Amino acid sequence: MKKINIGFNKIKKNPVVSQSLKTMFLRITGVVTLFGFSLFLTHNYDPKIIGQFDFIRMVLLVLSSICVLGTDQSILYFTGILKSRNEIQKLKTIYKKIVLLIFVLCLLVLIIFFVIGQNRIDLFFNDKSTYVLMAKAIFALFFYSITLFNTETIRALDKIYIAELFRNTFKYVSVIFGAIILFYYHQEAYLLDTFLIGFVALAIITTIIIFKLFKKHKDDIILQNETNSFTYSSIAHKSYPMAISNLAIFLMMTFDVVFLKKFKGDETVAYYAIVMKLVSILFMINNSVYISVSLKIAQLYTDNNKKELSKALQQSARMIVLLTVPVVLFVCLFSENILYFFGENYTQSKQALLILMVGQLFASFFGVSAIYLNMTGRQSIFQIVLIFAVVLNLILNIILIPVYSMTGAAIAFVSSLLFWNIITAIIVYKKDKLLIVFH
Repeated sequence: MKKINIGFNKIKKNPVVSQSLKTMFLRITGVVTLFGFSLFLTHNYDPKIIGQFDFIRMVLLVLSSICVLGTDQSILYFTGILKSRNEIQKLKTIYKKIVLLIFVLCLLVLIIFFVIGQNRIDLFFNDKSTYVLMAKAIFALFFYSITLFNTETIRALDKIYIAELFRNTFKYVSVIFGAIILFYYHQEAYLLDTFLIGFVALAIITTIIIFKLFKKHKDDIILQNETNSFTYSSIAHKSYPMAISNLAIFLMMTFDVVFLKKFKGDETVAYYAIVMKLVSILFMINNSVYISVSLKIAQLYTDNNKKELSKALQQSARMIVLLTVPVVLFVCLFSENILYFFGENYTQSKQALLILMVGQLFASFFGVSAIYLNMTGRQSIFQIVLIFAVVLNLILNIILIPVYSMTGAAIAFVSSLLFWNIITAIIVYKKDKLLIVFH
């Protein structure tokens, strides 16, 4: 008992460990909230409506990654620079410029959408309702994008836990309450509208929070020549490389949904979406390790400390595998029972779930190869690998989904996932002679 108390006190005294645990708790809370909401939907809503909801959710993820343009990550970079110069008050100017940049990109997406036109979209999806659904989503795109950007700006302004709550929990609150009310009044068809309207409210609330936080910093007069370094072009130049990796990953998670909707219908999208939510538990494990080790990799690489770097990479790989194996075994052993929990029809996605779980297990053996490239100045190499992975994913989805449905989608995703993990591990070994895989 004494040892436990000593260990607990050490955690409390270590701000990095303590913050990581609190962040992990908030993320787990978000996952639990999402699964609870998914259970409510699968037991009370038509799979067609759920499929439309999940389809639009993925469309928004991809489009927002284009419109936000990596500024949700670069705002942290700019904040770090300004803090080191003791010029944090200048962040307000950068923030306003990024908001305008996001607005212009969202407007451009809207124009392109109307140029494509209803006939082409209806023809592609073989469904006349898709155009209306996408139109609603694109009109809400600016508010959705601003919410994502604002969340990371709040984090940059040292309100980490508030940012995590918005990122993982608050964004579901309005749609959860809305879904319950709609079910009570038998108006389930308005689920997507409730979801989109919620982001209008979230965008306004997070913007108010940010400007209140800005007021806490001294509003010094900023001379024009002092802000020239933060032009629109410089902001975009620093931001867009950070967007490419996220966009590539989101595309790989969206192609399968798009082609399942096109060839198999909204119900199949709903069944597959539950599988992806289960697999997202493993993504959360990976991301938690990535966050904890990324700065250490950058520091050790800069110091040319290959011995400690190799040790850190192996520890990370072991941690990912040790955390992944129990989850994969549990889900695989009880896959049918878990899916039945969401509803009898959802057991149709059992094979896809097994493929994705086993594929993610194999991918875990490659450790933090992607993060290693990003943290050692090889972002462009990783982006090229991801582009090839996206092309592979697209081709496999087009070939496999019409024949094998959800199973084909799972095979396509796992193939592209293993492709970029294997290639990045080979690149790391050839360039730095570091064996990054678990062994």
